[in-house]
Amino acid sequence: KSLPSVFDITFAFNKFTIGTEFLTKTLGLTEDEISSYDFDLLTKLGFSKMEISSANDYVCGTMTIEGAPFLKHDHYPVFDCANKCGKKGTRFIRPMAHIKMMASAQPFISGAISKTINLTNSAGIEDIKDAYMQSWKLGVKANALYRDGSKLSQPLNAISDEDIESLIEEKEKNDIVKVAEKIIHRYIAKRRRLPDRRSGYTQKAKINGQSVYIRTGEYDNGQIGEIFIDMHREGASFRSLLNCFAISISLGLQHGVPLEEFVDAFVFTRFEPSGIVTGNDKIKMATSVIDYIFRELAVTYLGRNDLSHVDSDEIRAKASRGIVKKLADPEFESEEVISERLVELDKDNLDSYNYSLGPNTLVSKEKTTTQTKTVNSMTSKVKQAIENGYTGDICPECQSITMVRNGTCLKCMTCGATTGCS
Repeated sequence: KSLPSVFDITFAFNKFTIGTEFLTKTLGLTEDEISSYDFDLLTKLGFSKMEISSANDYVCGTMTIEGAPFLKHDHYPVFDCANKCGKKGTRFIRPMAHIKMMASAQPFISGAISKTINLTNSAGIEDIKDAYMQSWKLGVKANALYRDGSKLSQPLNAISDEDIESLIEEKEKNDIVKVAEKIIHRYIAKRRRLPDRRSGYTQKAKINGQSVYIRTGEYDNGQIGEIFIDMHREGASFRSLLNCFAISISLGLQHGVPLEEFVDAFVFTRFEPSGIVTGNDKIKMATSVIDYIFRELAVTYLGRNDLSHVDSDEIRAKASRGIVKKLADPEFESEEVISERLVELDKDNLDSYNYSLGPNTLVSKEKTTTQTKTVNSMTSKVKQAIENGYTGDICPECQSITMVRNGTCLKCMTCGATTGCS
């Protein structure tokens, strides 16, 4: 009953069509034999490949019109396909014929034509080069070339089973293919756990004022294997989602998912908080927390400087200037002057004052008084600006204290300059 619907005669002789009871009790086959994916009943019964092939051609056909009775050879081109038809077919449409068909229709189409130009397995670099050149000369806007058998698996094979077996035997002799298969099996099928004591780094930054901490864990060879994400001033639900997201990314990394795949998937993700990034040398803007995280990982572990906003040479130059500045004038976060007093220097003890204040340091009463007046004046101006509805920040262009909130940035009401937004 199944013979009229099968493409190959071997598909009609298996446990699903004949029945397990007949195969085991009548023919004496075991359950393991008939359940095997490569089980062939006709071969098991003693038929040769030639006999099976002849029976298949008689029952199921040859899948080609070549050699059909009452069909002239002049009519064959009408039935030609992109590849050889069946095991015995020899005809197919040549690559140049594909190109000429596209060229004949291209003048009537505004865009490119989505069509594959099929090449045989024996096609070389010169054949592909010639196909592109002829397409350009004939005015074809785009083409897609595919050489038969160039992928390890493809939907349609135009070669016989014997040819497939010979290709497999040839590939098994190639050590590179074996190594690649082992690596894929190892990292996809089994989790590669991190050592109990591992290296990594912690990066703190702020995205539009929101603090974000990234902590990484590395294998012994420096490859990233896990991440931790923490944010302040966020609700429990948001922080829990970030923790679960970090765990899922870590599991993916430990199962062999390339970091490049995560970067391509999550960079440019957009949601709040977003905006200006502070505390990171290379990344100065992010469209979301996720966007910032994978920009940071891509720059650090993949060398993707195309996702950073500051060049490495500029960072090194700023770092060298910053070291000199810190040695000369150390800065403190959120510095606030509580009280000040004037110190009268005793000429007899001038050396001891110089030693306590640092080398080449001289303090005068006039300079200290001037600095105190400047600080008090600026403090009062900032306080007055806040009372008038401004933020108290200083405009980087005109140095006025008339900055107001403008979306995720600041805008000066005096000169119109902004801190990053248009």
